Amino acid sequence: MWYIKLKENAITISDQGSKNGVSSMKIKILSLENFMLFEKEEINWSKNINIICGENSTGKTTLLKLMYSVLKPISKGIERITSKEIEEKLFVDKLQGVFRPDEMKIGRLVSRKQGSNRTDFTVVLDRNQEISIGFGNRQTNHMDVKMEQANLLTKCDVIYIPTREMISTTEHFTSLYEEYHLDFEEMYYDLAKLLDRPLSKGPNTNEQNQVLKSFEKIMKGQIVRKDRKFYLKIRGEGEFEMGLLSDGYRKLSMIVYLILSGSMGKNTILFWDEPETNMNPKMIRPIVQAIVALAKMGVQIFVTTHDYFVQQEFNMLTVYPELNQDNLDIQFMSLYKDEETETVTFDTQRTASDLKHNAIMEEFDAMYDREQEVIYGD
Repeated sequence: MWYIKLKENAITISDQGSKNGVSSMKIKILSLENFMLFEKEEINWSKNINIICGENSTGKTTLLKLMYSVLKPISKGIERITSKEIEEKLFVDKLQGVFRPDEMKIGRLVSRKQGSNRTDFTVVLDRNQEISIGFGNRQTNHMDVKMEQANLLTKCDVIYIPTREMISTTEHFTSLYEEYHLDFEEMYYDLAKLLDRPLSKGPNTNEQNQVLKSFEKIMKGQIVRKDRKFYLKIRGEGEFEMGLLSDGYRKLSMIVYLILSGSMGKNTILFWDEPETNMNPKMIRPIVQAIVALAKMGVQIFVTTHDYFVQQEFNMLTVYPELNQDNLDIQFMSLYKDEETETVTFDTQRTASDLKHNAIMEEFDAMYDREQEVIYGD
């Protein structure tokens, strides 16, 4: 049985990135051409926090899944890549597992046009390390892979948190996924494996303790792990199975355990798809504070959201410098369809207020106008 107390003097772990003396890896640029909804784009990312918004079917999750698919195969270094065939298979398998195209044909990820077509995309990392991948729309399991400055690629942890939590299903999920064809994208399996790790040894860093304090304010309890099951132990009330807790508390518990098990540290890139899903609005501000604490720890964060409160909590940090004394670089991206070309494009700004196409605020304003019409008439 493991008791994981959210206190500075509790069971803690070491930051493996700092311990090994390696610099953290960050995504600088994503360029893509003819990939699903995207015709041709080049996106520059913030090294700290990236907030991605937009209407449904504008490619928010697609961007997260693509970057995750490119980085996850080499997240632990390139030592296991001993040939071009193995290199190619690592990336093919991950794209197939994450996107799950029909019949596992990666060519179905290419933008749909008549005749032959091809997609090419590149992820540029620190020190101009590049991973470039390309394949045609008639390919099933073949692609062209090119890695520039591969000898400079540093080990990192790449974590994807999908909209559905996983901590309540970890006990049997990994074995079932390995033995049967489950209709879950591979990010769920990857996350379940991380949650199945035991605790690491050693003390926490100060940065990690600050993150845990942020979660402690919300949870007011201890995470307990017994026989590969997780519980929330609240003083005076007992232990509660994860399945009995709200989805929001399960996600918070998941983040805490990823930190305490050593899966999330300074050298981590985190993709979090709609953290507000099934979350009480009162919990949004503490969640944002916890994300900020993760960024201070050195984690590069990509968040997709449809939520007004999430966007505005981050926007306040950019508008009022006194709320962002660490000068974290926060970037807002809005994805939208161009009215003339009907293709998806984007706008990036340093404040949400400056976004030219802000679907969240546009709907907020439209609701206000509808209410005024009810109150005052035409």
